[in-house]
Amino acid sequence: MLRIEDTDEARDRPEWTQGIIDALAWLGIGADDPTFEGPYFQSANAAHHVAAAERLFADGRAYYCDLTSEEIQRRAKESGRQGYDGYSRDRGLGPGPGRVLRFRVPDGGPTIVHDVIRGDVVFEHDAIEDFVLLRGNGTPLFVLANVVDDIDMGITHVVRGDEHLANSPKQQLLWEALDHEPPVWAHVPVLVNERRQKLSKRRDKVALEDYRAEGYLAEAMVNYLMTLGWAPKGDTEIVPWKQIEEEFRLEDVTHSPAYFDLKKLAAFNGEYIRALPVEAFVEACEPWLPEHYDRDVFEAIAPLVQTRVVTLSEAPGLIDFLFEEPEIDDGAWDKAMKAEWAAALLGDVLASFRSIDWKADVLKADVEGIGERYGANRSKAQAPVRVAVTGRSVGPPLYESLQLLGRETVLARLQAAQERLG
Repeated sequence: MLRIEDTDEARDRPEWTQGIIDALAWLGIGADDPTFEGPYFQSANAAHHVAAAERLFADGRAYYCDLTSEEIQRRAKESGRQGYDGYSRDRGLGPGPGRVLRFRVPDGGPTIVHDVIRGDVVFEHDAIEDFVLLRGNGTPLFVLANVVDDIDMGITHVVRGDEHLANSPKQQLLWEALDHEPPVWAHVPVLVNERRQKLSKRRDKVALEDYRAEGYLAEAMVNYLMTLGWAPKGDTEIVPWKQIEEEFRLEDVTHSPAYFDLKKLAAFNGEYIRALPVEAFVEACEPWLPEHYDRDVFEAIAPLVQTRVVTLSEAPGLIDFLFEEPEIDDGAWDKAMKAEWAAALLGDVLASFRSIDWKADVLKADVEGIGERYGANRSKAQAPVRVAVTGRSVGPPLYESLQLLGRETVLARLQAAQERLG
């Protein structure tokens, strides 16, 4: 099920909720699954949150406090102790305007969080202040709402980033105070960027929607994400989901921060793209292709494009010249045409192309033969032709591309290149 924790209004927008739903659906979670429930909104369960708080108050596990934040700071400064000092514990206050409800942390002893990944983590009660359950306006805080929702929904495992480990003793105390067995805790390593800084949505690209828009495959993304802090057996991390599902154990997740390596993700994606059947690759590329592309032409060149891209969004940059007049890359033009024989070679190719058999192998032999007359090797001989016809210095195999473009279009572009050369 999907629960949207929307108690913080500043962080709650409908479009962000939809982004979560769409991202999960892209990964295959929720989409077309009759057992999937939600989204549920935490705010809709507010009455249960308040009822739980009132029960804790009635049981003596919580109390009301009227100290302002300024008064708490003043008392802390005077006593030399950080944070709230439990001043209102025994004052017998009831609910009232501006009064918060605080949980009474047990005196003495520790709370031990049994973490599947990190082992037993001990939190001394002396270091945990009596934390707030209800604000002064009567609305519940996340720490309470989260526990009540988990209990109501039958949550058995809480798996989250280890920056939330510090919240666990408070939540475990609440589970126990509400007469429920705490869940299985598992705090996974945080993700860091190349500077070993924790990933931040303000600085790093963290939204799954961005990767989908760039042409990453969902299967590749899932596979890569599963290797952050864990690895499948064997000598490769690129494995099918069935193997991941069979082998994954929370106990095997590492403690160290996991590096979110964009280059490695791209390598994963390239492997998954190359493994697609050609028909599936063509279909996957369609959202990025030029509006008026010819499917038959693209299907013919697709196997050659498929081996050269690491994201689907790169495909148009390799084949758009097949469907529209290319824009010449000035840098590629200057480099390809700097040889003193470039113009003469183009002229010879233009003349020869008017009559030879229009097949890739014949075109290749012809250009290479003309290049030999000018002392140019294969790559140098084809460079002026490639830039003249495609507008750039890199792309799918040249001669297969020429065959697909057709004689008339290729001759016209070679003629235009000659005119540009003067």
